[in-house]
Amino acid sequence: MATKQSKPVAGGASGTRRAAARPAARPAPETALNSAGTPKGELTPTLAKVLAENDAMRRELEDARARIVLLERLADEDALAPVANRRAFVRELSRMIAFTRRYGPPSSVVYFDVNGMKQINDTHGHPAGDAALRHVAEILCKNVRSSDIVGRLGGDEFGVILTQTNQEQATAKATSLAQEIGDAPLRWGETRITVSAAYGVYSFSGSDDAQVAIEAADKAMYRQKRVTSPP
Repeated sequence: MATKQSKPVAGGASGTRRAAARPAARPAPETALNSAGTPKGELTPTLAKVLAENDAMRRELEDARARIVLLERLADEDALAPVANRRAFVRELSRMIAFTRRYGPPSSVVYFDVNGMKQINDTHGHPAGDAALRHVAEILCKNVRSSDIVGRLGGDEFGVILTQTNQEQATAKATSLAQEIGDAPLRWGETRITVSAAYGVYSFSGSDDAQVAIEAADKAMYRQKRVTSPP
């Protein structure tokens, strides 16, 4: 009786199946450490605290600078109208006089006096009078150059510094500004209040003093007022 022979296993004479080749395992990368001995990108509690304190100090410094800018603006701005107060106006006029002394081009200061303020206050009340002064300030600011300075010198008096403008040019500009004021009545509720202003012009040189220049423009305003006012 014939004996049944077993078939050889495929894959070689050894009769064993070869295992599939596997790539060798890579070693885990070393974690980079910072000088504090912690992994880079991770902050120690002390360093995190220092950075937070620095950030808080930076914000406080920015807030302080913003407050200083605001206080400087408030210190220079008139309490009633959005123009320079007398102190700031005199300071800017002194700077312009120094500029004229050094570089030569003439500049001028115009002194405005709002007419009939007592009548406006008596007829319509002091709030209307305050509104009239703000109205004049806004007209002046809208009709001068960005290089010019508008200020309230006190009460119903305003000043305008016209940079690099001689006497003739400044007189023409002052006339135009007074016309703008007269042509734009104040609307107070249902009432239209006519507002007008007299003016005086002084073209200054580098040898002038700021207060002297203001007084000279003030005197010119009174001369103009006597000429234009009815007897």
